[in-house]
Amino acid sequence: MLLKEYRICMPLTVEEYRIGQLYMISKHSHEQSERGEGVEVVQNEPYEDPNYGQGQFTEKRIYLNNKLPSWARAVVPKIFYVTEKAWNYYPYTITGNYSCLLCSFLPKFSIHVETKYEDNKGINDNIFDTELRDEETEVCFIDIAYDEIPERYYKESEDPRYFKSKKTTRGLLKEGWRDTQDPIMCSYKLVTVKFEVWGLQTRVEQFVHKVVRDVLLLGHRQAFAWVDEWIDMTIEEVREYERATQEATNKKLGTFPPAISISETPLPACARSGPSSAPSTPLSTEAPDFLSVPKDRPRKKSAPETLTLPDPARRDSAFRLPSLFSWGPSTPQPE
Repeated sequence: MLLKEYRICMPLTVEEYRIGQLYMISKHSHEQSERGEGVEVVQNEPYEDPNYGQGQFTEKRIYLNNKLPSWARAVVPKIFYVTEKAWNYYPYTITGNYSCLLCSFLPKFSIHVETKYEDNKGINDNIFDTELRDEETEVCFIDIAYDEIPERYYKESEDPRYFKSKKTTRGLLKEGWRDTQDPIMCSYKLVTVKFEVWGLQTRVEQFVHKVVRDVLLLGHRQAFAWVDEWIDMTIEEVREYERATQEATNKKLGTFPPAISISETPLPACARSGPSSAPSTPLSTEAPDFLSVPKDRPRKKSAPETLTLPDPARRDSAFRLPSLFSWGPSTPQPE
C-alpha cells in the first residue's frame, strides 16, 4: 500500500470551484473520450448521507487500455476498464476506484481518494483524520503553473503562466504566486493505492501515483483555464451542462445506455448499491461475490484420476493417433 497527500492550490475560492470542478470534469471527459476509450457515466444522481448531508453519487467506467504502458498491457486483457464510484458532499468528497474485470489479480487493486477543500494556500497539516494520515505520509505540493506536465497534455492556452481570465482578471501566474495570490484555495487529496500482487506491487503502486499526479495537475490547470466558460453558471446550469455532456460522451465512446437522469429528488439509499455512509467505506481487497467460487460447490474434474490406454502393439486395438490436420467425413471442417 502506498499513501500520499497531494495539495493543489488555485487562484479561486472554494465556492467558485464547486462549479468549476463539475464543468471541468464533464468537458475533460468528453475531450478525452473516443470510440472504445474514455469515460462512460453509468450513474449520476443525488445522494444523502446521515453524516455529511446532501450530496451527489456518480459511477463511471474508465476504459484505458491504450493509455497503459507496454509492461502493463502485457498482463491485462485487451478490453480493460476500472469502475469509479464517488460521493460528493462538497467541500468534502470521497472516491473509490476498483477493477471489476474478470481477471484473477485485479480484485486486489484499489484506489481510495479522500478530498477536502479550504480557502488557504495549503497550510493545514491536520485536515485529515489522524487515523488515515500519519506523520510519515508524504506530502506532495502540485504547482499548476510551474510543475512539469506531460508534453501530450500541454496547451499554451491552458498554461496559467500565459493565460489571463477576462472575467476575473486572474492569471499570468508568476514564480511564488501562492504567497501573493488573492483569492486562493487548496485541494487536499489523500490518495491510497493498493495492488497486492507479488512481483508487481511496488511498480504498479508507484506508476498509479504518477498517473494520479499528472491527472490532478491537468485537471486543476484546465479548471482555471476554462474559468471564463463557467464562472457565471449557477449550480442548476452546470448540472444541466453535466447531463448533456455526459450523454454525448457515452455516445462518443460507443456505449448507448439509457438516458442519464439528474433529478432534484434524492433516491432512497436502498435503491442503489452504494454504502449507507460513503466516508466509512473501507478499502476492499477481496474479490467481489460474483468472482468467488462457492466453498460448498464440488470441484469439477477435468480428467479421470486414472487413464488406461489400449496397447498399440495389438492389431485389434482401436487405438489410433489423432490427425491434427485432416478431417473425416463426420468431422465438420472449419470455415
